[in-house]
Amino acid sequence: MDPLTQGVVGAVVPQACLRKKQLLLLGLFGWLSGMAPDLDVLIRSTHDPLLYLEYHRQFTHSLIFIPIGGLICASLFYLLLARRFDLSFKMTYLACTLGYGTHGLLDAATSYGTMLFWPFSDVRVAGNIISIIDPLFTLPLLILVLLAGFRRKRRYALLGLLWMGLYLGFGAVQNYRAERAGQELADLRGHQNVEVSAKPSFGNLLVWKVIYRHENTYYVDAVRTGITPTVVEGDRIVALDLQRDFPWLDANSQQARDIERFRWFSKGYIAKDPNYEDRIIDLRYSLIPNEINALWSISLKPEAQSEDHAGFTHHRNAGPRERQLLWQMILNK
Repeated sequence: MDPLTQGVVGAVVPQACLRKKQLLLLGLFGWLSGMAPDLDVLIRSTHDPLLYLEYHRQFTHSLIFIPIGGLICASLFYLLLARRFDLSFKMTYLACTLGYGTHGLLDAATSYGTMLFWPFSDVRVAGNIISIIDPLFTLPLLILVLLAGFRRKRRYALLGLLWMGLYLGFGAVQNYRAERAGQELADLRGHQNVEVSAKPSFGNLLVWKVIYRHENTYYVDAVRTGITPTVVEGDRIVALDLQRDFPWLDANSQQARDIERFRWFSKGYIAKDPNYEDRIIDLRYSLIPNEINALWSISLKPEAQSEDHAGFTHHRNAGPRERQLLWQMILNK
């Protein structure tokens, strides 16, 4: 999730669970601790661009690291602020640990994937029930957190917990409806025994990206889960085949190993970019849900040395056309 959402969710839980005399300070510590796990983005390498992908949402987001992350945050905040307001280290630690603990769990509700069970498993848990940015989820929580803090009334925080639970529960229902619609579409095409995955489009729970693989082809469509789900059929693309798509690639090279790292990160949803000969794209994300317009890719070079890494690029695809098309889908125009 975006940092603001991580902060407000990290704030609302200690406000709802701990003593109300210090709700503003407890909310502040929960807010900062709720954002702290994303400091793993600082683990980068100019030599190895994919190092960032391996460590983001890894150990700092795992369940086993929660008490450690809470302790680090509490130690810092107690020295800087808590003792000046007569807040005990125990209460500071509880607030920070509760706030820190919300981060990985909330991230696991998105479609990006979070290594909750590190170091015991490298599986990236992805619930696919909320977008990484969703103002309708975040703004009511923000208002309730501020009301709880400044008015010193825990009931606002409890309302925040209720809103969070209802919204995520609604997301789970919408995910189920989108996957069912995607499965029905696959059946109509004669594609049997396929695994359909549905992911919310940006900022809403109404329009979903539905993707599945049949034989060697990925099918990408959009589903609007209104009162009656409607399908907007979209693009299709052939799955990556290294021998066909990159026959010059040395299987023992670092670039070949980086492709497998990218395949793991993308859960296998990869293909050669239809517009660029040197790119491999992650098919899971695009601003327009029924299009193949990847938000990131890796790039290969035939002239690279055996030890050279593949490149990694974010693509900024949120232009006026894309925003207009997404709004039209949301509004069913």
